[in-house]
Parts: sequence; structure tokens; C-alpha cells
Amino acid sequence: MKINRRDFLASLTAAAGAVAFGGPVSSRKTEAPAKSDPFRLVPLGNTGIKVTLIGAGTGMSGAMRQSNMTRMGMERYTAVLRHAFDRGIRFYDCADLYGTHPFVAEAFKSIPREQITLSSKIWFSAGGLPEPERPDADIVVDRFRKELKMDYIDLVLIHCMTDSDWTGKMKRQMDILSDLKAKGIIRAHGVSIHSLEALKACVDSPWVDSVHARINAFGAAMDDRNPDRVAPVIEAIHKAGKGVVAMKLIGGGHFRDKPDRIDRSIQYVLGLGTADTMIVGFESEREIDDFAERVHKALDKTATHF
Repeated sequence: MKINRRDFLASLTAAAGAVAFGGPVSSRKTEAPAKSDPFRLVPLGNTGIKVTLIGAGTGMSGAMRQSNMTRMGMERYTAVLRHAFDRGIRFYDCADLYGTHPFVAEAFKSIPREQITLSSKIWFSAGGLPEPERPDADIVVDRFRKELKMDYIDLVLIHCMTDSDWTGKMKRQMDILSDLKAKGIIRAHGVSIHSLEALKACVDSPWVDSVHARINAFGAAMDDRNPDRVAPVIEAIHKAGKGVVAMKLIGGGHFRDKPDRIDRSIQYVLGLGTADTMIVGFESEREIDDFAERVHKALDKTATHF
């Protein structure tokens, strides 16, 4: 995404709507022009993978293979996932911690595999999962594919890195993931980041194809309370040709009932021009429709093209 931040932000008003998640929304009746389509396909860095501008995370408050999504039950959450697909979302982000691989498999069992892009994340840290063992990445990815009922996974990430030297500590797993990529079992590999120093380590790592980075306008649930200290690092990652997946736009759910903050975060992230896609852990059809409408309005208020 190539947007001049100053021009973008100058073209936007402070509020893009008066309704928060859970309030009434109006769905678009016609297709938006390409420049303001929140579901348009965009390249994920230089990976060769395409994702929609809005992606769906599949785990809120996820740990021990449970999350808000699994607690909804199979029927309810698969209905949310199918609504996401019907609206136009083609990028879905999973993780071992979330426990939603079987839900994704069920929701998309009749959808041609090439019509969706999937990412998932491997947890190597202590705790977080029911079992203490941490098998190598090839064993875990094989289990992921069985749970998802899919032959390959588009993007596999090492989950929640915080150390500045994570590239050294995770070298064995990185090599295994590189081998899986060479075999076509995964299409790309990368990391999800939970500290500013770990984020900086992504810039110069040739192994990193894509990064999940926490960014919003308020520093909530981020690697630094000042988003303007995080943004230049994300820009460097973007300039290095790596994919950038923006997460925590709703502050880990803290802005759910604060529409002005949702709008400002959407505007801020789009205005940076360095995120390829924005993922949100939608828990209802209404949340999907509401967020999409807000992104559409934000894009529609600028003539700048992606």
C-alpha cells in the first residue's frame, strides 16, 4: 500500500461513523470502486501471496487451544466465518493457541482451496498449550494441515517473539520452516512480534517473509505505548519487501465500544501506507459489516490509490 500519510490524514474527518461494534450498521448495496474496496486483493510483500485488505483473525483471548471463538461453538462461529467469506474476506489468521483450525476446516470445506489464504502460528514458548512438549516445526505443521484438512498452508509464523535475538534462538525451527517452504508444504514463513526489539530484528533478517505487527493509533496492546516509535520500524520492514500484517487495530478489543477510536486507528494504519492487510478477531457478522463500512468510508475520503 502506497499512501502519503500527510495527504491521507488531511483528507479525513475525525469520525467515520457514529456506531460502534454491536450497533446498527448499513451494508453497502453495490460494489465499491477498487480504490475504496475494503476487500480488494493486495500483495503480501514480496511473498507472491495475495490477501484482502481486511483479514479475519480467528482467536480472541486465545490460550490452551481455546478462545472466544471456540467458546461460541462450531455452528455459531462457522456461520461468522462464512459471513466473512460472503462479504469478501479471503485472508484468515489462525494459531495453535486459538483452537480454531477445525472451525476453519468446517467453514470452508466446500470452498476451493485457492480462494482463501490461510496463516497459522506455532507456539514454542513455555505454557499456553495443554502439553509441555514443543515438537519441531515440521511435526507441528503436519498436524496443522490435518486439522485444517488442507494440503498446504500459505503462511506459517513463529508465534509471539519478544527477544531481540529471537532469530538466533529459533534458528533450528527457522531452518525447518525454510525446508517446508522449499517443498511447497508452506508458501511463506515469518513471525508474530510482541516487543519493539524483536520487531527491529525482523528488518535485516533474510529469513523473514512476513511479519504480524501490533499497531493502532493509541499504543494499546502494542510493543510501545507510542505508536510513532513503532511505525518507523514497520516502515523499514515494508521497505525491505517483507509482508506486513497489522493487528490489534481495536486494541485487543479495548476499542470495541469506542467508534471514534476504531475510526482513528483505521485512518492511522492506512495512512502509514506500510501495512498490506489489517486483521481483526471478528466475533459476529455485525462486527464484520461495521468494520468493513468504516474502512470503506476511510478509503473513500481520499483519492489516493493503493
